[in-house]
Amino acid sequence: MTHYISTQAITLEQLKQIIEGNYKLALSQEAKDAIVKCRKYLDSKMEDLDRPLYGITTGFGSLYNVTIPKDELSKLQHNLVMSHACGSGETVRPQIVKLMLFLKAQSLSYGHSGAQLITVQRLIDMFNEDILPVVYQQGSLGASGDLAPLAHLSLPLIGMGEVLYKGKVRPAAEVWAEKGWEPITLQSKEGLALLNGTQFMSAHAVWAILKSMRLSRWADLIGAMSLDAYDGRIEPFLPLTHLLRPHKGQILTGQKFMEILEGSELINRPKEHVQDPYSFRCIPQVHGAVKDNILYVKSVIENEINSATDNPNIFPDEDMVISAGNFHGEPIAIPMDALSIAMSELASISERRTYQLIHGLRGLPKYLVANPGLNSGFMIPQYTAASIVSQNKGLCWPASCDSIPSSQGQEDHVSMGSNSATKLARIVDNTERVLGIELFNAAQALEFRRPAKSSPKIERVFEDFRKEVPFIDNDTYMHPLIEKSIEFIRQEQYL
Repeated sequence: MTHYISTQAITLEQLKQIIEGNYKLALSQEAKDAIVKCRKYLDSKMEDLDRPLYGITTGFGSLYNVTIPKDELSKLQHNLVMSHACGSGETVRPQIVKLMLFLKAQSLSYGHSGAQLITVQRLIDMFNEDILPVVYQQGSLGASGDLAPLAHLSLPLIGMGEVLYKGKVRPAAEVWAEKGWEPITLQSKEGLALLNGTQFMSAHAVWAILKSMRLSRWADLIGAMSLDAYDGRIEPFLPLTHLLRPHKGQILTGQKFMEILEGSELINRPKEHVQDPYSFRCIPQVHGAVKDNILYVKSVIENEINSATDNPNIFPDEDMVISAGNFHGEPIAIPMDALSIAMSELASISERRTYQLIHGLRGLPKYLVANPGLNSGFMIPQYTAASIVSQNKGLCWPASCDSIPSSQGQEDHVSMGSNSATKLARIVDNTERVLGIELFNAAQALEFRRPAKSSPKIERVFEDFRKEVPFIDNDTYMHPLIEKSIEFIRQEQYL
């Protein structure tokens, strides 16, 4: 299958389909025409230029007032890419690098960046061939674009840097020689077009939102299993209550739990207790708030990935080149920090349900084993979940609250959105682990309610889960079972 890049807006669902379906990319004729038109305009503009143009005929950042001779403009762009590749720390996961390639090609295709057609095509070639540049997590201030990470993304275009290809990290020059590709000679403004932009932040956000959407659905399913295993009450999920406080996510969560638990013997049997703890009773309010936040952040990021975010912006039809600030990460940094808080809360309430399940209440044995004392049972998985939740809380401090001036004060306010992005990815990973641990506990607890059954939907999940993770009679090595539980919720067939 082939996806044609055009001016038509792309949704996150489409992007997910492209990545997971191993689609190939191609430029539509519309995109090709726009790229060529912009490049021709810029080349003609250079012939009779009567004033400096930032980053095109000048240096960068605080060097904006240094004019570069015409015969050195190509070298200027080459040096920019090479010198800005100052990333550090852990490498970015391949799935996110592939998203970066897509988003950078998409952004350059609108015809407001001045890139050569061959430059955009080579980004697409790398995407199609799964030749993924080695990019590092640290180095971007999320303001003048994601300079350092996008420099690493762009190094292979000029025959430098390293790429992950067929499972091995190799010099890009070697792979280029095998492919018969020549390094690209960058033209005026091209290096800046490649490095200015929010594709590092945006790619992390896309990855995190798509995973958050899956985890939000799993949180409902796992929470419903925990509720039934805990002998919880259905009343907090009835629609009458939520109509009095009509937040969309709250209403949707209540409806979802009613659907998941339909036909359950356990939920419908008489209850001795009048109320459940908040981690059960307030699921619609907490899970619902998370849903609302995911939808909000999704709308922001969809706007971002359908934008041109480099600088300067070129407008051939208006005969204008405008130096402005579309590269600044603030519009997505703040929402990413908000999503970090939301997903951390999804993990937090999940851990509390795990704690309630092992507490020895409502007819469940302490630590969910028949002989506690000799056996520690599920004591320590809850410790693990609590540790992860605590780490999330530390990571939730909003990176977008910070700014450190750079470039001799020319870039005096930065978003730090790249840190928002990498923290968000870590929090989402952590939330997946905590939910996996809750599922591990919920399935164990549910067995102590036999012969009573939960709903057909929950019993189906339980049955398939038991094919991977057994009931625990006596203490055993838990780590592999936790990992299998986490792996289980990476599926979508039950959602």
